[in-house]
Amino acid sequence: MRRSQQEAVASSTMTATSDNFFNAYAIFLGASLGQMGWVTGLPQLFGALAQLLSVWLASHFSRRQFIVVCAGLQAGVVLGMGALAAFQPENAVWLFIGLAVLYQGFINLIQPHWRAWMGMIVPQRRRGAFFASRTRLTMMASLSVFFVGGGILTLTDSMQMAWLGFSLLFSIAAMGRFVSAWLLLQMHDPEPRAAKASGVFNQTLYNFRQAWKDKTFRHYSLFVAGMQCMVAISAPFFAVYMLEDLQFTYFEFVLSSVASIFTQFITLRFWGRFSDLYGNRLVMIITSCLIPGLPLLWLFSDNYMYILAVQAFSGFAWSGFTLSTANYLYDIRPFRSDFATYAALQAALSAGFVFVGAMVGGSIASYAEAFLVWTGLKTWLDNPIFVVFIVSTTMRTLVTLWFIPRSVEPKARPRPELLTLIFRIRGFNAISGVSLDWLTVAKKKRDNKNAKDKD
Repeated sequence: MRRSQQEAVASSTMTATSDNFFNAYAIFLGASLGQMGWVTGLPQLFGALAQLLSVWLASHFSRRQFIVVCAGLQAGVVLGMGALAAFQPENAVWLFIGLAVLYQGFINLIQPHWRAWMGMIVPQRRRGAFFASRTRLTMMASLSVFFVGGGILTLTDSMQMAWLGFSLLFSIAAMGRFVSAWLLLQMHDPEPRAAKASGVFNQTLYNFRQAWKDKTFRHYSLFVAGMQCMVAISAPFFAVYMLEDLQFTYFEFVLSSVASIFTQFITLRFWGRFSDLYGNRLVMIITSCLIPGLPLLWLFSDNYMYILAVQAFSGFAWSGFTLSTANYLYDIRPFRSDFATYAALQAALSAGFVFVGAMVGGSIASYAEAFLVWTGLKTWLDNPIFVVFIVSTTMRTLVTLWFIPRSVEPKARPRPELLTLIFRIRGFNAISGVSLDWLTVAKKKRDNKNAKDKD
């Protein structure tokens, strides 16, 4: 457990120096607007496929060795990203996209096994304190390195040596992951290999088909995946707009991202209490009405303080949406069914939709300039990226209008008493700012009779 706390700092060094600057790095390498869609969409798609593959691999390898090898290979991939900045070969953008696919694939190969491993190592009575402590370490390390990275890039960019800044950042990320792999190797695994079982793949497909027959779950999944799809249309281009059009320094870019991230953290508790009082469905409706208008707010001013305020408001809306959609999935699944099946199906569907949305956004951005000239709107919209923002807003609104009349309030059901909301930073991404893994920890009941009565 002590090694795991140390590993949290090492691995967050990687996520803070790679995930946070992927879009900025693609821009530095000279990515076109069309290629920015591939930077966002393709890694997401392969990540979902890798997570499904990971389940099948569980019974064929030692869990600890599998995680350590994947972590080591991932460190090598990140080191390769840094080498691209130093050598800048031809087709550097496409090489980076390929490395980003491998990077995201290794994350998703590791994730299910890491969760199962930690679940066996950490005693149930200590999980609340352990993961809360681990999360604090992750947050402090991630945000510290995030700020340092912005400072390094700003300094090297002012010296016309941005390539050196990116090479340093990705080298730091790789070293952090190598240390993370070494720490994982030092940890004990009480159950090194999962038992082999026949027919797992066919059973998984059967479970997916049964889950999809549930009308409420089907509408919910299409709503979440559809919203993420429409968000992905514009998501890659906020970095382009800030760094190329508004000429933000890298440090200003970092501060604008932190404004959204920090707001999400501090408003999670508010949305949790609000959903306890009024239900997750209402929170989903409120936030899904706020999210469509977010891209439009970028059209009204390029003042830096205004952008920070927009980012903070974005974090407020996304924290409620992320929390309520996660809780809603728990509420609508049939009681005592396999929650993992519903979560995996919804995640895979979302990843596929994100890929489609990012591809559509890249295509729109590529032809937006010609469209403005052809329609005569060039005098009104002086930036083709605004076309992408308007399309994303329109499509998000249509998804919200489709879902609201189909949403239902789940019936009250037995659920564990909430002790605390525990989350760890998995990374900051272009879709919703901060990506969190979260879990609820149930209080241990000493009075068995009261527990049975409550059940």
